[in-house]
Amino acid sequence: MSSNNNTISFPELIKLKRDGGELSPAEIHTFVQGVISGDFQQSQIGAMLMAIWQKNMTDEETLVLTREMMNSGETLKWPEEWIVVDKHSTGGVGDKVSLPLAPALAACGCKVPMISGRGLAHTGGTLDKLESIPGFNVNQSVERVEQIIRDVGCCIVGQTESLVPADRVLYATRDATSTVDCLPLITSSIISKKGAEGLSALVLDVKFGRAALYKDLDSARDLAQSLVTAGNMLGMKTGAVLTRMDCPIGQSIGNAVEVCEALECLKGRGPDDLRELVTILGGHILWMCDPKFTLESGKKEIALKLKNGEALKKFQAMLEAQGVSESVARSLCSDQTDYFQHMTRAALQTELKVPDDGAILDIDGLALAEVLHKLGAGRTKSGEKIDHSVGAEILVKMGQQVQKGESWIRIHYNSPDLTTDQRSELQKALVIGSLDKYKAVSRVAEFIQPNMS
Repeated sequence: MSSNNNTISFPELIKLKRDGGELSPAEIHTFVQGVISGDFQQSQIGAMLMAIWQKNMTDEETLVLTREMMNSGETLKWPEEWIVVDKHSTGGVGDKVSLPLAPALAACGCKVPMISGRGLAHTGGTLDKLESIPGFNVNQSVERVEQIIRDVGCCIVGQTESLVPADRVLYATRDATSTVDCLPLITSSIISKKGAEGLSALVLDVKFGRAALYKDLDSARDLAQSLVTAGNMLGMKTGAVLTRMDCPIGQSIGNAVEVCEALECLKGRGPDDLRELVTILGGHILWMCDPKFTLESGKKEIALKLKNGEALKKFQAMLEAQGVSESVARSLCSDQTDYFQHMTRAALQTELKVPDDGAILDIDGLALAEVLHKLGAGRTKSGEKIDHSVGAEILVKMGQQVQKGESWIRIHYNSPDLTTDQRSELQKALVIGSLDKYKAVSRVAEFIQPNMS
């Protein structure tokens, strides 16, 4: 079959990339248009993705692919005077940063049209977490997103039908063809969606470690650099923060329990490492997009909005704008902390005990997430239902001295009971030892700054 302009056949395009050739802008345009029109067959899309995975793409090819995908559907347009920003995380265990960050940025005067995703495998999804709240609707039309941004300043929604349709096809095919871990395809997928949001500035939280897609700092840095380059070339001020993803972020893992922890953060409480990540990522955005902020003053401003309740007010307004009843939104954002009045609590809770005296040297986030996934907290393939009530609360902190028999984790689950193997896997996630072997490590490893010109 040939393309619409009758000059480039699809098999020739695949062969060119398979043999290590560089695709021209016109050829990439033909590929993307063939994907969204359906002229490019599924088998051909899979073959092209595998050819890209094997032979890679130049920076120029990656940029053109990203731009073509971004323009494959509707793009959001905003008033010129608005500062429109977003953050993207490459996924992790216990990563509920978006929930407090979006309203904190809105409280600083930014507009945040955050288009988020669902969890897959061991990583949690922001949309799944929010759907733990009764009534919260992540599916909003472009017109409704624009209205919520005008009225509230932030929203967290799923990808609409009209935004970047090429990515929906390519992402599903990547998953089915084992081409997810391909730098140009990751870059084009992430940045095309952010570009379609019409952003002034974007900060990327690129994770590395045991529970991340990239296990070491060098490979995460390569991804971050690719994302930052593409974002800046498309006209968004784009920077990246490289963060460690070995231990979970905060003390909670799972959908409903992470919403509880995000609410605590919005009330000026909650775990220090969660608050640190929110303030660092938010501080970077303010510094990138508003000349009155330095990086330090930006971080202080985000911290202030968490402490003084302004971010919490924005979160409450966002809940109501996205379908949560006024009474539930007000109750969740009040001084009360019994959040399970409104969200579903798992039928069973089990606490596991510390096996020896000593200090907490490590908690393996991946091991915990994999057990919770089997208990129903995650999905193996797109579209699967999940159990929002399944989760874990970690009852100890890194470096803490503990005694044998103390509870260190509380698992929330529904029947059947935890198996012996699952208990064993959970216990193996905990490393106890001598306190002199504990070294506190900052979650943030380094920054990749945008081109600020």
